[in-house]
Amino acid sequence: MNHRNIRPWALLIAVAVAAGLVACEPRTAVRVTVKTGTAHAGGIVRKVEFSGVLVPNRTVNIFAKLAGQATTVSGDVGTRVKAGQLLVQIDTKELNAQLKVVEAQGAGVSDQAAQAKIGVETARLNLEMAQRAYDRTGTLFDTKVVTQSQLDDAQTKLDLAKSAYDNASRQYQTVSGSGLAQAEAQANFIRVQISNSTITSPINGIVTNRNINPGEITSVNTPLLSVADTATLKLQGNVSQEDVVHLSVGDKVKVYVDVIPGKEYAGRIGQVGPIAAATGQYFPVVVSLANDGKLLAGMTAKASFTLTGSQGIIAPLTAVSGGEDGQAFVFVVSGGKVRLRPVTLGMRNGGEVQVLSGLAAGDTVAISNVGALQEGMEVAQ
Repeated sequence: MNHRNIRPWALLIAVAVAAGLVACEPRTAVRVTVKTGTAHAGGIVRKVEFSGVLVPNRTVNIFAKLAGQATTVSGDVGTRVKAGQLLVQIDTKELNAQLKVVEAQGAGVSDQAAQAKIGVETARLNLEMAQRAYDRTGTLFDTKVVTQSQLDDAQTKLDLAKSAYDNASRQYQTVSGSGLAQAEAQANFIRVQISNSTITSPINGIVTNRNINPGEITSVNTPLLSVADTATLKLQGNVSQEDVVHLSVGDKVKVYVDVIPGKEYAGRIGQVGPIAAATGQYFPVVVSLANDGKLLAGMTAKASFTLTGSQGIIAPLTAVSGGEDGQAFVFVVSGGKVRLRPVTLGMRNGGEVQVLSGLAAGDTVAISNVGALQEGMEVAQ
């Protein structure tokens, strides 16, 4: 027998037998090793921050209501002004002259009204006399003392007296009514224009812009000056929809200004935007803080406030899978196996999350290799 031909076949048979023996041996299930954490009762404390630029509490652009030559301009950029302080005075020589003319015209109308009133009184007396004369003539006519012609003459005089009285009354109403009202309206209009020639600051603040100089003509379309209230400054930022529901107007906020290290300013939430910003799911929040004299509009700052959630069940954030638009779940470890547990989540911070439903205090949850786990899988800790 040729041993060279036997050896390859023997080797193949040996490998096949060995493979069969391995296949017959019992298999051991693979266990995923996980780290675990424990759900506990408590509340989430979350720190929320946003940065921005300090801006004035209010900025007012001051316009002229009257076009004219500025005779006085008080205050330059950087000047502090008070509410009611004169800023611009516009020349009123022409307006004063117009007012005198209109007032003289009004006095003339008043004289005409007085004369018209006298005319009414005279016409009334004449009417009364004509009425009495007609009454006497009528009585005499009944007794045949006067003729029909005399009665007709008395009637004509009465009619004329009535017409004269009506005309005098209408004239008086015209002059004393619309005539005087029109003259007074014209005078009042000019007086308002004269009052508009004096332009004052509507608020306490600092002049931030000036577009007028003495001798120049004011424009009603371009602001003459701008005044900003910097006694209070505002800081605006955007807060996520998860956090904004926990904020209210008046809540205290800590503010830190970048160029003043170590200084903490007390701020309060002044506004919480009811509509999300253009970025979506983020809402504008405005914080107000008092200016101690060191702050300037335009400085960068950071607002920081702490949110404390309601008491509930707290779990490690790394235990949670899913969420966002889908169902969130955790794996509860019990008896060496894991059970998938759907959960409803609340407020979260960097390491923990509030579980509104689905877990109880004391439950052990997997916090590592969560993506490799399946329902009922055996695990090693």
